Amino acid sequence: MTVETIFALGSGQLPAALGVMRISGPAARAAVQQVAGAIPAPRRASLRRLIDPRDGAELDQALVLWFPAPRSATGEDCAEFHLHGGRAVARAVEAALTGLGLRLAEPGEFTRRAFANGRLDLAQVEGLADLLSAETELQRRGAQAMAGGALSRAAEDWRTRLLGLSARLEASLDFADEGDVEGEGQGLPSGLVAACHALADDLGQWLDRPRAEPLREGFRVVLAGPPNAGKSTLFNALVESEAAIISAEPGTTRDVLVAGVALGGVPFSFVDTAGLRDEGAGEIEAIGIARAHAEAERADLVLWLGPEGAGPTDRPLWEVAAQCDRADGEAKSSLAWRVSARSGEGLAALREGLMATARAAMPLPGMAALNRRQADCLDMVRRALGDAALERDPLLVAECLRLARRGLDALIGRADTEAMLDALFGRFCIGK
Repeated sequence: MTVETIFALGSGQLPAALGVMRISGPAARAAVQQVAGAIPAPRRASLRRLIDPRDGAELDQALVLWFPAPRSATGEDCAEFHLHGGRAVARAVEAALTGLGLRLAEPGEFTRRAFANGRLDLAQVEGLADLLSAETELQRRGAQAMAGGALSRAAEDWRTRLLGLSARLEASLDFADEGDVEGEGQGLPSGLVAACHALADDLGQWLDRPRAEPLREGFRVVLAGPPNAGKSTLFNALVESEAAIISAEPGTTRDVLVAGVALGGVPFSFVDTAGLRDEGAGEIEAIGIARAHAEAERADLVLWLGPEGAGPTDRPLWEVAAQCDRADGEAKSSLAWRVSARSGEGLAALREGLMATARAAMPLPGMAALNRRQADCLDMVRRALGDAALERDPLLVAECLRLARRGLDALIGRADTEAMLDALFGRFCIGK
């Protein structure tokens, strides 16, 4: 299949000081020669006059960089034109490249080619996607660790050890009748069981780390309780915005309201929900109540503003006396957080408590953390190693080790993951 040569603007929205046009593919060299003249020295910026090959008109004065395969971002021949950042300039260069038979890149296509050509593995690509969407310093540092290959290097070490175990086992099967092959009990190589346990323990250390989702999506705090318990007032105070409508009328909040904010550099998703009640709710409010229950089930923490002890029991929960300045406010024990969103009493302490709890649930700054897909792959490997350590039939042990290798291959993208790749690369912008 013929590989198309693609191009796209890889810099920010125009107009700007500069616009970086990226080109990748087998026709990149010819395109640079026709538009910018001779090919510059690799990885050295050269000032060139860009010409439209169709009519010889000057397009721009630009810096041109050349990155020959395979030492390029995509593993293909690549070039960059550092243009003046006007929209008309970019459109003119795009038209000239289209006239040469090049195609505008799809979202994430440059990164997908880097993955296909072995310049990035799947774990690094996922880290890069998170880096592009990072909004806080914690998110940036965690994503940078993944994009920089922290998990990939560990996975390569695990894979090397796993291949060594498989090779020793295969040797014991092929040459079991020869005296120079070490073994123990029914043809298993000596030390294989201990090595399986040791490798599984190493994987377990990664699996025991805080996960990436709270860091990526924000620590999810759901405010729940009966109508008129002060949920929306407290929600507005925590997000420092009049996002939720406040009224003394029961059932004012009928849907889920989510606001993402950063407190002390820690990302949060605060969720305001419909008041929970068994009677008097109309059809629309009943839908909101059902959604409130669903939100509580997926919360990292529930702030319960209702009667003490009546909140959800299957999620971490804090009892909150949210109207402590009112004589008719919900009375709770001394263990509850006492807060008044109207007077500000207790708000600072509640925020500090939330930040401390969220930090404990998130990776340390700069620590690589597994997302759900990666954790599932590693758990598959650990379970297969555990099964291998229990088996005594060499053929069954070999099958367990094969399953473990399959899990590691899925982790870094060596397995067939086409559907997942389509969704992942769709998160990238054009030109990336």
